[in-house]
Amino acid sequence: MAMDTKNFDEILSKIIKSESGIKKVILVDRTGLTIAHVSKFSYYPVDIDGIGAIASAIFCAAETQGQSLELGELSIVTSEFDKGKIFAASCGRGVLCLISDSEINIGLVRLIMKRSGEQLKAILDEFLSDVPEDASSNIDLSDLDKIEQ
Repeated sequence: MAMDTKNFDEILSKIIKSESGIKKVILVDRTGLTIAHVSKFSYYPVDIDGIGAIASAIFCAAETQGQSLELGELSIVTSEFDKGKIFAASCGRGVLCLISDSEINIGLVRLIMKRSGEQLKAILDEFLSDVPEDASSNIDLSDLDKIEQ
């Protein structure tokens, strides 16, 4: 089955529509590369790739910190600011980042991110797999034998 970002966009669109205080939703891999994103307000300018990369780095750093202290699995990282909040949660091989206003219900966000994270995990495993299912049958490696070392 061929994967594309349309699958991710559908899930992210459901997330952003689920609560009026959600402004942006970004899905990144663990290295910080943006896979998909949606925004409620097109006039709300931000560097999507930069925000996603930072959210991934913060989440992965906190995860490593918790592992070092043997605290178990990290659920969610929350950054609270005067004018809004940023949430980051694991979804398997990716990190789901949500940007909201300051008055959002944190419990509801946690529930939304947990449910959506489980959905995203299933399709991310295939999307980020090392070798596509049918790629090995189309690859000709015979030229590699001729390369001088």
